[in-house]
This record gives sequence, C-alpha cells and structure tokens, in this order.
Amino acid sequence: MNQRELNREVAKATGESVATIDQLGFVPLEPIPYERDREPLVVDWEELERERMMLYPCAS
Repeated sequence: MNQRELNREVAKATGESVATIDQLGFVPLEPIPYERDREPLVVDWEELERERMMLYPCAS
C-alpha cells in the first residue's frame, strides 16, 4: 500500500478529507518501529541518581 492509498483508506474510515489526513502524517506500521533522526534511548542510571541526590539530599 502506498502513501496515497493509505491516506484514502484512513480518510474513508474517519470521515476526514484526504488533505487533512495527509497533513496528519499517517504512515504504515512496521513490524519493528523505525525511529528516524534519533539517538537510541539510553538511561544513565548514575547520572539520574546524582540528579535525585541534588533534588532530595536527605532521601538516601
């Protein structure tokens, strides 16, 4: 299914115009989400703990 077909199907299902659906940016779902222009999400647990200690110094 190409983008034009997807926009038409979503418009038909929602009752919105194809132009409105096109502006909303619907895309086909992928089996594994693909993030464009984004670094992997990573938590630095040590940095998080340091930030918590600065906010709540008596909590430890």
